[in-house]
Amino acid sequence: MKKHLQFALAVLGTVLVTGCGFHLRSSPSLPDDINTVAIESARAHAPLARALDKRLNVYGLTSVSVDKTSRSNQNVNIYLLPEKLERQLLSVYPSGQVAEYELIYVVRYRVQFPGKEAVMVQFEVVRDYQDDPDQVLAKSRELELMLSEMRDEAADIMIRRLSSQAAAAPNASTSVSQ
Repeated sequence: MKKHLQFALAVLGTVLVTGCGFHLRSSPSLPDDINTVAIESARAHAPLARALDKRLNVYGLTSVSVDKTSRSNQNVNIYLLPEKLERQLLSVYPSGQVAEYELIYVVRYRVQFPGKEAVMVQFEVVRDYQDDPDQVLAKSRELELMLSEMRDEAADIMIRRLSSQAAAAPNASTSVSQ
């Protein structure tokens, strides 16, 4: 009886999850005619550009760093504007020292698909950061690690948005036969 109940609950759970339209997120992909993503940054060796390059390679996409003279109209071009990190105070200790911050990593970039106008995109990645004035060195290292994770998440968001923008706006070279 117990096995039948477990089986029934498993089937019910599967039907509910399937019925609501839930599906696992697949790895982002670009259309077949776009094989390279060109990354350009306002700042040389920008950490976000390195994170984006690394994440593109993880997803099996090719990326190249470009300068203004070697831009190609065959690639998806991403121009990273300077990123910004903001800190907002969330709470303080009774002594008046800061206990917790909210870190806001603001990412702005311009993306241009072949034969399309450039589109400006901005989004934020937010994290809470607990500060302990007695452990300055450890908290400094934790902050560096958190910023690295925020950059990786921002790169993942950029790739997912790039994939959805490519799917939403078919290539200009594609013609529709009537």
